[in-house]
Amino acid sequence: MQKTSILAESLAGFLKNANAKHVWVVGDLLLDQYIEGGIERISPEAPVQVVNVSKEFGRLGGAANVANGLAALGVKVTLGGIIGSDSAGELLLDLCDKKSIHTEAVHKAEDRPTIRKLRVLCRGQQMIRLDWEQTHAIDKQTENRILESLKNAHPPDAVVISDYAKGVLTGSLIENIISMADAHGAPVAVDPKSRRLGKYRGAFVIAPNLKEFREALDRPVETQDDESMASAADLICRETGVKALLVTLGEAGMALWTSEGGGTLDRIEAAAREVFDVTGAGDTVMAALALGLASGADLHTAALIANSAAGVVVGKAGTAVVEPTELMDAVYPYTRDKILDGTMLEQRMRLWRSQKKKTVFTNGCFDLLHAGHLHILNQAASLGDVLVVGINTDDSIRRLNKGADRPLIPQQERAAIVAALDCVNAVVLFDQDTPLELIKTLKPDVLVKGSDYTVDQVVGKKEVEAYGGEVRLVELLPDRSTTSLIERIRGERHGEN
Repeated sequence: MQKTSILAESLAGFLKNANAKHVWVVGDLLLDQYIEGGIERISPEAPVQVVNVSKEFGRLGGAANVANGLAALGVKVTLGGIIGSDSAGELLLDLCDKKSIHTEAVHKAEDRPTIRKLRVLCRGQQMIRLDWEQTHAIDKQTENRILESLKNAHPPDAVVISDYAKGVLTGSLIENIISMADAHGAPVAVDPKSRRLGKYRGAFVIAPNLKEFREALDRPVETQDDESMASAADLICRETGVKALLVTLGEAGMALWTSEGGGTLDRIEAAAREVFDVTGAGDTVMAALALGLASGADLHTAALIANSAAGVVVGKAGTAVVEPTELMDAVYPYTRDKILDGTMLEQRMRLWRSQKKKTVFTNGCFDLLHAGHLHILNQAASLGDVLVVGINTDDSIRRLNKGADRPLIPQQERAAIVAALDCVNAVVLFDQDTPLELIKTLKPDVLVKGSDYTVDQVVGKKEVEAYGGEVRLVELLPDRSTTSLIERIRGERHGEN
């Protein structure tokens, strides 16, 4: 839990400052197009199914999808590559413009079409895919145009080379991009599609999938064996001059080899909860990895973030991106652990603020939970996105003179019962007579009490309003209180009506 919390807090900081980071993404640009429809008959012209088209749309693919993923996380992106002089190229540029991706380093090539893949879908299943592409190497003139545009672009904090083996990333272009990145002090991350990994010499990290990793070796490797995996990864790093290798292993997660300090192999368990579609998962890994590297994260932290992002995107259909809130939730699934100490709750509050969630705080003893409590908590939850409940400890209740036998329910049980409610996001116990110190520490957006108080009587009112928060009173259910409930139970026990 401690490591998870630190990772989540780091990611929250990266996302908060993402718009101050700039990443270059250079490589093969693809346009992913989709046609969706239903099938109700067979064609009279041939024994083929007829798709009655109901929807058409396009998405950014290849290196453009890496750029899209970074833009979705709030990073400024300059994209480099080529398109054809065709409508598909214009659509790709238009999609980039809508995502605020800079395309001054995207140039038109007259000798080839924009690479596009058209998928026909029915009930979520792919029926057929049609490809338009030419993969011969770009000429020197086009290469120089891309480089010149990058020289005039905003300096990068990180660079991604996204190689789909479609002819853009010539050896000299890769060499020049890495040299330019080094001049800016920007780490280079490579998504390779070549078994000749030496062409990426000088990059910071190469991230092959399992197939690409095996093809790059001239000997067999057992990926489940750490010694075999480490030996193979070390060989590739020494031969290519890169500092690290991040191998994506599908359902087995990732393996990270870093050559510094004699070499270290780290296994990262897969984060996917349910795999729906792996399209673009590698692009998502590169986008999240680049976010971490551009933000100054160490490679292990960046890899953990990338792994979490991949776990989100494979649960989506088609070429997709991961939104900041989805990535935060993947790194720190806060709904699983609701009962927190003060330090953990402070960290959780920072995460919620980074997600721009409106936080609500209320407090009470919650001894013998009843309909009145549920009513207040549900009303409080409706005033924001996150509800935090402070609960008096047993000692605190005893000091409140609620009665010699109070509380009836021990504090941990009271906390567990309140935490079990869907409307509650976090529960914290406080031992002071009032929650004032807790309120001053957490700084909720909304402070809630029942209407049996006046606004001026609410503890923390002055402090909350001083930083721009608000105090709200919610209506109580009549004749619903723990004290009256206890008195009624005692009365019934003694035969009273």
